Amino acid sequence: MQVVIDIVVNPPVSGEPSHDTYMEEKKKIFDSLEQRAKLITMLFNSIEGISCRPITGALYALPRVFIPERAVDEAAKCGMSPDAFYCFQLLEDTGICVVPGSGFGQRPGTYHFRITILPQLDVIEELVARFRVFHMKFLKHWK
Repeated sequence: MQVVIDIVVNPPVSGEPSHDTYMEEKKKIFDSLEQRAKLITMLFNSIEGISCRPITGALYALPRVFIPERAVDEAAKCGMSPDAFYCFQLLEDTGICVVPGSGFGQRPGTYHFRITILPQLDVIEELVARFRVFHMKFLKHWK
C-alpha cells in the first residue's frame, strides 16, 4: 500500500523511464472523465424538468430536478423531502441509485440529486435513457 501512495504523491518525473507512459495514462484518464462529464451534462439538460450545470473537477453531477407540487405534497405526507421521494421512486422503478441533494445543502425550494460520472460512456447513455423514461412518467403522474 505504501508503494501505491508513494507513486500517487511522487509520480515519475521527466527523464525517468516510466514518465512518458505515466503522462499518457494520466491524460487518457482525465480526457475520459471530461468526456463523461460533458456527456452526462448534455444528456440531463436534454430532459424536460432537469437542469444540470457543467461538471468541473468532480466525479459527480448534481442535476436540479423540478418536482411537481403534487409530488412535493405527497412527499410531505410520507415524511420525506421531495428529492428523497423522487430518488426512492427512481430506485424502485429503475434500479438507478442516486443520492438526494437535500444532504448537500441545496437552496430551499430547489431539488437535486447526485449521480456519479464514472460509468463508461455507453453505460451513461443507457442509464440516462432509462432515467428519461422514468422522469417523463413521474412528471405525467404527478402533474
